[in-house]
Amino acid sequence: MASMQKRLQKELLALQNDPPPGMTLNEKSVQNSITQWIVDMEGAPGTLYEGEKFQLLFKFSSRYPFDSPQVMFTGDNIPVHPHVYSNGHICLSILTEDWSPALSVQSVCLSIISMLSSCKEKRRPPDNSFYVRTCNKNPKKTKWWYHAEEYVRNILLCSSAQLLNEVQGKECQKTKQRKDEKGRMTSYHS
Repeated sequence: MASMQKRLQKELLALQNDPPPGMTLNEKSVQNSITQWIVDMEGAPGTLYEGEKFQLLFKFSSRYPFDSPQVMFTGDNIPVHPHVYSNGHICLSILTEDWSPALSVQSVCLSIISMLSSCKEKRRPPDNSFYVRTCNKNPKKTKWWYHAEEYVRNILLCSSAQLLNEVQGKECQKTKQRKDEKGRMTSYHS
């Protein structure tokens, strides 16, 4: 417990003294407990979320930093994003299976800023309604299906094909998604 509190104190100071761009620690949130923080966030300039204000809730277990924090959007404004559910749950691998004790609150904040900043279209995940009705209140209890590697591979393939096709005067195939036989979202070229 002492090592967790020491680590949280160190990260709290780092977040107060050198917050990621657009992030501010809500000082009131840490007055009563060091294990629950609210971080105020503003959408980055030049992105779909520019000027929008959000709040992230961080909850730390006694096993932190060996166990990832529970992180979710909270408050009245939940960003509309393909990896953010309307209840505030975030589908981001570093919050679950890709967590490492070398990561920190600041690295989580930077990943979330990056995720929002790279968004090209505001939309909810395709299974938002079902997920929100059936999920656990703790997003860490969700078994997420990550398709990032396949998605990146398809983008790289498409980008390479697009470059080649531009030279040849052809258009790139668009990547679409569909559900497989188990109901998971998969990507394919049309």
